[in-house]
Amino acid sequence: MERRSIGSGPLWVGAIGLGCMPMSWAYAPSHRRGEESMRTLHTALDLGANLLDTADVYGPFTNELVLGRVLRERRSEAFVSAKVGLRAGEQHVVADGRPGYVRRACDASLRRLRTDFIDLYQLHRVDPDVPVEETWGAMAELVAAGKVRALGFCALGAGAGPGAGRGGDRAYRSTVRLLERAQQVFPVSAVQAELSVWSPEAAWQLLPWCAARGVGVLAAMPLGSGFLTGTLRPGAGFESADVRARHPRFTADAMASNQVLVAGLRRVARRHGPEVTAAQVALAWVLAQGPHVVPVPGADRAHWAAENARAAEVRLTAGDLAEMAELPAAVGAWD
Repeated sequence: MERRSIGSGPLWVGAIGLGCMPMSWAYAPSHRRGEESMRTLHTALDLGANLLDTADVYGPFTNELVLGRVLRERRSEAFVSAKVGLRAGEQHVVADGRPGYVRRACDASLRRLRTDFIDLYQLHRVDPDVPVEETWGAMAELVAAGKVRALGFCALGAGAGPGAGRGGDRAYRSTVRLLERAQQVFPVSAVQAELSVWSPEAAWQLLPWCAARGVGVLAAMPLGSGFLTGTLRPGAGFESADVRARHPRFTADAMASNQVLVAGLRRVARRHGPEVTAAQVALAWVLAQGPHVVPVPGADRAHWAAENARAAEVRLTAGDLAEMAELPAAVGAWD
């Protein structure tokens, strides 16, 4: 598999990563299977998708524990991307950027992950009550202590809440200001943001900012939370604990209207061969946004991880990209 760098340092990862969140958080609880999660992680590593993205809040904690079982055997093959800055309460999550909390959370993640260091430690959310410089400074201390190799920043933007959507460009301007403040304290190696065919807003301002500074981009939700795979049926519904049950783009009407996007991906896929899927074309589109971009699709089944990894072999033509650029905007944006 092609390799890409995260930041300007010697941090190399496979062209496709694996988002571990669906294994224990946010999506259908009935689909969660510990042993299947293990198979999914091993499959990703076998195929070179070595960037494994997790967070302490996923579960909470159970996601890191599952990943730790695999890292115990295959730590040298994996690039571990973990996060700090969100604490899970009984009904909600809250941002916590206090330096003392950051230090304690990192030590706890290291124990659960069964590793001596985290390759990329990301600030999950900025705490509005703590200056970002203080939080980032505490994270930089973890690098100096050898517990972390590089620091990343999770960007709020399209789909993150009211006022995002096509206004995501405005949200990313705010993110860029925070990134520039953090850069004065310690280098930002990577930024994680939602980026996909139906949520392209990060490409308008955030990606150019990162490219100009040698900052890698982890493309979150590159398959549109599963919609761009073409496997979700309008009106089929979601489990009550599934975040998509409350997302405007996953109402029956919105999903029916957005089928035109999946149809466009399938047209392109057919030109590349009978085995190429809509999901692989969606991931290939993300890869085409720049050599500093690594899509991190979530998966909770080994066969999905294998399909996603093979997307690195799909090379879209200029004509493909032009056709995809003409696809309509997704229905159901937050604004």
